Amino acid sequence: MTDAPTEPDPAPESQPTVPAPGHFLPGGDGEPGPSQEAVSRPVRRPQPMGLSKAKPISADEPTQRKGAPLPTEDGQTGFGAPPPAPLPGAPSAPLTGARQRGGSRPVGWNSPSSRRAPQFSDPTPAGPARRLPKPVVITGAVAGIVALAGAALLGYRAMDTFDTVASPLSKPSVKQTEPLPAPPQPTVTVTVQPVPDAVRVKQNGLYKAGKVASVNCAEPKVKPTTEAAALRYYQALLPCLNRAWAPLVRKAGYEFRPPKLQLYAKGQTSCLGEPTDTAFYCGDGETITMRGDQDSKFFRQNPEAGRARAMDTLSHEYAHHVQMLTNILISSGSREGWAKTEAAKLEENRRMELQASCLGAAWLGANKTALGLTGERLRIWEWQTKHTGDEYDPKKKRDHGSRKNMWLWAGTAFKTANPASCNTFVAPAAKVS
Repeated sequence: MTDAPTEPDPAPESQPTVPAPGHFLPGGDGEPGPSQEAVSRPVRRPQPMGLSKAKPISADEPTQRKGAPLPTEDGQTGFGAPPPAPLPGAPSAPLTGARQRGGSRPVGWNSPSSRRAPQFSDPTPAGPARRLPKPVVITGAVAGIVALAGAALLGYRAMDTFDTVASPLSKPSVKQTEPLPAPPQPTVTVTVQPVPDAVRVKQNGLYKAGKVASVNCAEPKVKPTTEAAALRYYQALLPCLNRAWAPLVRKAGYEFRPPKLQLYAKGQTSCLGEPTDTAFYCGDGETITMRGDQDSKFFRQNPEAGRARAMDTLSHEYAHHVQMLTNILISSGSREGWAKTEAAKLEENRRMELQASCLGAAWLGANKTALGLTGERLRIWEWQTKHTGDEYDPKKKRDHGSRKNMWLWAGTAFKTANPASCNTFVAPAAKVS
């Protein structure tokens, strides 16, 4: 049976006493009784919160206490030194005024209050953990794992449902703009080494293209008695010339284009701006200009001679167009322009004109049967060719070749029908005089 609790006498406030060592240890004078917590304690009057007027304290004041001297060596204990520091991480004692489990309250620095947390305290030993039955533990662990797994699955599905590329949680505002134009393709410039003029006129692919084909183009039935009729006559022969020369031009490595055809107008000048009374070809517009007025006059005088003359003149001017397509005409004009003397210029021009007569004769020879260039008409053509040359030019300008050389080149090509017989640019000067 426990003793009845007695009310402790309060110590006089004017004379505070220092508890003796071991006062709060189990069995000490300061250990409360079993029912001490229920004993009423004297009510302390609240102290005023305001500050009173400061007053000096004299050395003779009885309220002053004399503290013990501080320890001078490590490990020295006493009331003048703070209690030893607890170990790192040690929990503090609970803030209660009742007796603590495991021993008496630690002593602070002159702190009479029992509800203030001590500055340093020893770790309070924890009681034995409550053990649940094994089935309950296992069931609770499984339930916790299932709950965690379900929560993770729900979170993943929520993220997968809402936070996707198609349906993100936060959709940025995107302003539609026109697509950027595709960058232009780089321009590739291929540098082609120029072919010297001498090589182009002397080694042209036309000389290796083969013979002029017979296109079985019959002579037009139009009688060129007038200029208009003469134009229709030329226009009927022009497709025959195109069909015969196109394959050779392409085989030589050049693009084929049919020429334009027109009649000479009164007062018209040549390509060089000079007055002329003969047919001519202009490379600028690739146009053949025929003298229908003269050809119709010859036809009225002698139909056979008129037809032979018209066919020969048209085939000659068309040969200039072939020279133009194969760049022979351009290179020959360049060589003539670079010639240093007038004689050299005239010789170059004669080589070009004699070649045109040669190529025209090759077409006539390949199609002589279809054109009716036989018998009397053939004899007339030969006589006309042998009597055509610079000797018959009133100005005596030696730019087309002599009648002798005219027949030399034209007569040969009429028999062979081959442009290879017309390479006047490699011939000696005597054959192009």
